[in-house]
Amino acid sequence: GGGGAGGPGGAAAQSDASKGTSTAQVKREPGSVAGGGGAATAHGHGHGAAMGDRRPGEKKGFVEEMRFVAMRMHTREQAPKEGKAEPAKEAKPMAQWQPTKEGYLRFLVESKAVYDAMEDIVASGASPMYGDFVDTGLERAEGLAKDIEWFCETYGMDAPVADGPGAEYADFLRDISKTSPPEFICHFYNVYFAHSAGGRMIGRKVSEMILDGKELQFYRWDKPGGLEAMMTRTKAKLNDAAEKWSREEKDRCLEETGKSFELSGKLLRLIA
Repeated sequence: GGGGAGGPGGAAAQSDASKGTSTAQVKREPGSVAGGGGAATAHGHGHGAAMGDRRPGEKKGFVEEMRFVAMRMHTREQAPKEGKAEPAKEAKPMAQWQPTKEGYLRFLVESKAVYDAMEDIVASGASPMYGDFVDTGLERAEGLAKDIEWFCETYGMDAPVADGPGAEYADFLRDISKTSPPEFICHFYNVYFAHSAGGRMIGRKVSEMILDGKELQFYRWDKPGGLEAMMTRTKAKLNDAAEKWSREEKDRCLEETGKSFELSGKLLRLIA
């Protein structure tokens, strides 16, 4: 789901993986179910070796480096082969989740603030590299707007104002996108790719629990080629962008992973 650590979603990956349905997906991308101690382990991924040493995944391209760091921030429950993080104190096992419509609507509204910021930033030209990430097909703000409208009409609810963790994350992204593009790219990667993996599992579970199985637009990728093609193209663009960075810039990007997990985790905890 929306990427991130300390979220209540830790067991979402586990419960699906235990049925054998999504294990490969859980391992392959950073799940939004990264329930581990993202904040606590922001620099716990141990790549502070001498600059001449190769980073894990480096020879496959920079996206693989980002994926490796993100996967280590999962718990062993979520990612049995690569997870290293301790479960966050705030993370509830999925069996204990009691999502509410109010909490989920708030999660959608706050998530939209983050995706609006992401889309505004890449369109802003604040860095020359951002233009490549306009219209990847992974954008979520338009779908979220439709979901929020559907939610309010179907359940007679009023959408709250985004003034919580999503608004906080959006402000953070707008600042960092101007001061450090490599650090912004870390958040871009983790938010979009986690949503496509663990985020979908969380969405499905919550929908079964409180929305009669309704599939929201937030979890649909309907453009030609589907999600896999969009992700493949975006990974190639991320690798190309990072080719122009120094090793120090790449390491700054990797070291931002913990922050992205921390901020995304606050969003997830709105659900249950």
